[in-house]
Amino acid sequence: MKTKFNIYITLALVLVLGVSCSDNFLDEVKPIGQYDDSFYQNQARVQAYVDNQYYDFFAAYKSPTSTVIGVYTDVNTKLTEEQGGVQDYTNPSKLLLTPDVAKDYFGAKIGTGLINNAYTRIRECNNLLEDIDVKGASLDKTFRDRAKGQMYYMRAIQYFDLMRTYGGVPIVTKVQNPSVDDESIKLPRAKVSEVVAQIVSDLDMAASLLPGDWDAANYGRFTKGAALAQKSRVLLTYASPLFNKSWDGSNERWQAALDAGLAAEAELTQNGYGLYGSSAKDWENMFLIDNIKCKEAITVQLLSNSNTDINFNVNNNWEKATRLPSQGGTGGVSAPKEMIDLFPMADGKRPTAANGYNDFTFFLNRDPRFYRTFAFSGVKWGYKESANAVFWSYRWVDNANKAYFNDLNTTTTSPAVVRKMTNQTASNAVNYAYSPTDIMEYRYAELLLNIAECYAALGQTGSTSAYLGKIRARVGIPAANNYGIGTLTDKYQAIEAVLYERRVELAYEGKRFWDVQRWMLYDNEVLPGMTGGTVSKLGLTPINGTQRTGNYLQYKTNATATDPLAASRASIVVDPDAATFQTQLNTLATYYNANFVRTALVTPMDNVSGAAVKIKFNPNYYISGLNTTALTSNPWLLQTIGWNDNFGGAGTYSFQE
Repeated sequence: MKTKFNIYITLALVLVLGVSCSDNFLDEVKPIGQYDDSFYQNQARVQAYVDNQYYDFFAAYKSPTSTVIGVYTDVNTKLTEEQGGVQDYTNPSKLLLTPDVAKDYFGAKIGTGLINNAYTRIRECNNLLEDIDVKGASLDKTFRDRAKGQMYYMRAIQYFDLMRTYGGVPIVTKVQNPSVDDESIKLPRAKVSEVVAQIVSDLDMAASLLPGDWDAANYGRFTKGAALAQKSRVLLTYASPLFNKSWDGSNERWQAALDAGLAAEAELTQNGYGLYGSSAKDWENMFLIDNIKCKEAITVQLLSNSNTDINFNVNNNWEKATRLPSQGGTGGVSAPKEMIDLFPMADGKRPTAANGYNDFTFFLNRDPRFYRTFAFSGVKWGYKESANAVFWSYRWVDNANKAYFNDLNTTTTSPAVVRKMTNQTASNAVNYAYSPTDIMEYRYAELLLNIAECYAALGQTGSTSAYLGKIRARVGIPAANNYGIGTLTDKYQAIEAVLYERRVELAYEGKRFWDVQRWMLYDNEVLPGMTGGTVSKLGLTPINGTQRTGNYLQYKTNATATDPLAASRASIVVDPDAATFQTQLNTLATYYNANFVRTALVTPMDNVSGAAVKIKFNPNYYISGLNTTALTSNPWLLQTIGWNDNFGGAGTYSFQE
């Protein structure tokens, strides 16, 4: 099954809002899970119900760096090397361990009206799964099966995000009526293994009920291949050290994850899915395929370009956030130096001085994906109103040390900004507010990387290299020296190589935090009773104690308020699609050396009250405790190890098995 993460928002709203007053869909679902027998005898109503679930799950998913079903924020991305800015979980002056500051994703108890939280979304899945074959027996069986398949899929991914947030949670697969007296609904926190078993069961059911592909009108709905691919993602997480004390000594979970990945690969390939294109330009354009099938997209959020639909939150926010004011945008995502220095060289080797890397002229001789991930001063980065626009972002100072910025933006804190997944035909007429660019939530490339990681953990380094080679070959990295990877001598080196490739290939797609979390890469420090040390085993530097750093690209000489480079830079352009691209890069390097220096930021990227700080992510943050509301509403639930309960006692629930 190859599904796309399309919310189908417009369809859902049309169906919901287009019914008569007597058949008002929203009115009918207000008493959650309570419907008269006629509801499931109307296929249009049931279809609207399914589509409304897509809406509740994914309406907030408007940026590729956002994560977590239902809420979709970029907080997790900001906990990684991809973006600077201290968050509570990385602030060295804070220690979070009381339930009042634990994550509230678990949800509040059901009150009146519609509440869109994790267990409400699960309840709505349960409702359809319980009733459709009984009350809707007269409906077409294929329709019923596909409706159930989509509910099984959504219930599974909701439990997966609950698991990644809290570890084990209560498993609810039947509609429950709230009660203070019914002991049967006081479900305990399940073991992580039990949650995973439920998720896998749901995904297997989804795969058995969903088609390998949908027709064009239903593109974006979940498919059989998507269910199998999601199973691969879940089992990979379950095999990883965060949840698996025996990750380095037992192969059982890794083999299960590998089998799931290979099954998904086979199913998706059979239905026409695979890596898209054979060049870096294809790789860039892949993200811009709009509302039609893209062979790379396993799940995709379909978005709208209509200014009328903005009221229904179906427009992409990424374009607006990444474009600087000088381009008509309102944001700009400054790339930390650590990300600029991450990407391989053009031959696939790591960017070191020995391999020819110069971090001032950082744009020379890099991995082809680098030029499609970042924009830097001198590079062509157009938009609808100015197709040949060249991006420039630098500053200069006058004799009184007053600073001026050419891009009218004093927030650019790096010589490079993120351009990945932006559209050079997007319009800045309304600050890119109506961008229709779809978001690929799960790409075929990620599935191949999942498979590569399983092979690595199993010590099958040759297969690891083969799958990594597929990723690199697609963007034009030469095959020499194993696409620059070299020979992987043991499983630890192989795992590190996969994690490195994930950072490059999946940069700014909301995946890095989950990799850091499941491999516990902030530090070797773990909670009492837990097994850790993965940072050392993989030969990595802990993220704790590091900083996301930036600097200004500054004109060498003092000047007046007038831009001193306005005339000379007019002849400079670096176009990744040009036949003379390499020559253009060399010309730009000469221009940089002649005109620019790097200077320190006035306010560091990572700061508290203006003072530079280093990342400190405490070990109890990997898995959140239950918050005060959850514990108060469900006093029988155990608190997580590393967190305090409502009475100040230490949590006892262990998530690592």
